Amino acid sequence: MRAYLRHPFWQAVGLFVLAYLVIVFVIPMLPGSAMVPSSVVLQYMATVLVGILIWVSDDEARWTTFKEPLHEVLIQPRLKLVRNGLLAAVTLVVGCLTYSQVKASVAAPPNLRSIHPAPPSQITFRGKTITLVGLENPLRKQGEMAPHVAQGRRIYYQNCVPCHGDHLDGQGHFASGFNPLPANFQDNGTIAQLTESFVFWRIAKGGPGLPREGTPWNSAMPAWEDYLTENEIWSVVLFLYDQTGWKPRTWEVSGGAK
Repeated sequence: MRAYLRHPFWQAVGLFVLAYLVIVFVIPMLPGSAMVPSSVVLQYMATVLVGILIWVSDDEARWTTFKEPLHEVLIQPRLKLVRNGLLAAVTLVVGCLTYSQVKASVAAPPNLRSIHPAPPSQITFRGKTITLVGLENPLRKQGEMAPHVAQGRRIYYQNCVPCHGDHLDGQGHFASGFNPLPANFQDNGTIAQLTESFVFWRIAKGGPGLPREGTPWNSAMPAWEDYLTENEIWSVVLFLYDQTGWKPRTWEVSGGAK
């Protein structure tokens, strides 16, 4: 037994095991301490291993003695069973670590996605600053709505139908290729819950304009302000509400009336 205690190899093994026991079991028991995360345990053990290797290799005689058990396990016929056991153990450990890295995770995303993230108070549209708070659709104040709705219908079917569908239900030809799916405007949980200024913002800025809470799944919709004018987007908004039959939410006015 004393021979083992004086041997550098077994001293190194003992130090390594002792360090693991202290980090995993002793430190969490100290007042004010908590369980050490596995990633931190791995970092500490890697540091301990490096320190042990530096110690055993610091002296040539100690280093030579340290390598003797390893050398014997690799070449001695009488240790074939031990050699095969170590090979199987190493293979099993590597396999388990690999599996733990590639297995599917059911953990929730780090940031919960909001279907209707809060819009900014104002946006910049082609260099023009537009305040969204309290903003109503300006086309509703420009006389007859039919021409504006007709323009919105034309723009929708020229640009939006491949994703949002002929029936505005998010079932366009390309819809299944996106995550998340395109918005279903027929659903009472989409534009029926929103103000027209919100819809204008989402169309104008598209997926690139989503705030952080709109991720982790980014909308594939482009920023339509690069292709459509302000009035064209407002006309599409009019068409969406006219076609689906929903009424847009209105802004509260003083006194609590709507």
